[in-house]
Amino acid sequence: MSNNTVYTANIVIHTNTDFDQTFVFEDTSTNSALNLYGYDGCAKIKKYESSSIAGSFDVTFTNRDLGKIRISMGSTVTGSLKAGKYFYDLLLNKSGEITRVVEGTVLVKKSVTR
Repeated sequence: MSNNTVYTANIVIHTNTDFDQTFVFEDTSTNSALNLYGYDGCAKIKKYESSSIAGSFDVTFTNRDLGKIRISMGSTVTGSLKAGKYFYDLLLNKSGEITRVVEGTVLVKKSVTR
């Protein structure tokens, strides 16, 4: 992944609910889907850059040929989050080369109906 572009995508998570978001990556040099074979990924949220991890997303490559990745978080994890603003990023690793591909804010809202 030679392109250093980091995409910004802000998300909203409601506590005590399941969350998922799918991203589709494109190879900017060919304008076609980015082949994600050989990549691993991780995504975490923090209150501040220097604070401890507030939660981790599960990262699933839903279609490596078409460049599709899903980040998700189950209700047990979202239930442990306090309402407020957080930050997250999605990192991809291929052969030790780590690239931040998505970053943004996470607005955690307390579920009204429980």
